[in-house]
Amino acid sequence: MLIVGGSGHLGGELVRLCVAAGHEVGATCHTRPGNDPGARWLPLDVRSREAVAAVFDGFRPEVTINTAYRSTDWTATADGAAHVAVAAARAGGRLVHVSSDAVFSGSAPSYDEACVPDPISPYGAAKAAAETAVRAVLPDAAIARTSLILGRGESAHEALVHSLVARPGSGVLFADDVRCPVHVSDLAAALAEVAVRGCSGVLHVAGADAVSRYELGVLIARRDGLDEDLLVAGSRVRAGVPGPLEVRLDCSATRRRLGTRLRGAREFLAEPAARHSAAPDGRTVRDTTS
Repeated sequence: MLIVGGSGHLGGELVRLCVAAGHEVGATCHTRPGNDPGARWLPLDVRSREAVAAVFDGFRPEVTINTAYRSTDWTATADGAAHVAVAAARAGGRLVHVSSDAVFSGSAPSYDEACVPDPISPYGAAKAAAETAVRAVLPDAAIARTSLILGRGESAHEALVHSLVARPGSGVLFADDVRCPVHVSDLAAALAEVAVRGCSGVLHVAGADAVSRYELGVLIARRDGLDEDLLVAGSRVRAGVPGPLEVRLDCSATRRRLGTRLRGAREFLAEPAARHSAAPDGRTVRDTTS
């Protein structure tokens, strides 16, 4: 099992899960390796086709899960995905590519797995281009679209809420920007299931609840014992920030294919703050010791 982007938030959770399940795990990192000694850490810049090919030639993965991206870097997000797909095709292994709800404009009430991308942001365009490249090179690859990823207190969204509470008035959370947040442990378990079962095609793996970024911030504040009254609601439209407003991923077809349950933010953020990891069978294991 090769985790491309293994030192990131989602990648690190996948490394932990796959090592615990007994897989031989290779994990790539751009600047520094992660902290799981059970994985073989492989330095990699996905923007280099030659570097990607060298990693695949050395590790020879049976299954690759690609979580790597940079929101402001087309080459890393789009070209990097193409490089990984070409290398996976050469190696003869399966590929699970992680995509995003940013491939959609938000103009439709909801988006199921059959919907065609219509991005309106540079990042969304890069992720849509990555999907096209992956499907062209490996038609049997799995493309897993997800939404905002939270959990283990390590996500950018959780850090932002803590920052806004610590410095009142330093920013707002948009009340008109709606997504379907997912817990990183649930997402990692679903991706591992997709990889092991050899699923193919487009899957939607997001949380069960559609919530605004402001409501999400309030839920995080309540879980972490912060003063939610210090959070300020704002409007993305009035602020003139480009990008989609309401993107609701319809995951019903994917849920019928997978055994992993994808909880909604109102459920998983009601739990006490704790480190979480997913057991190999998809159950959530809580670690409150750190």
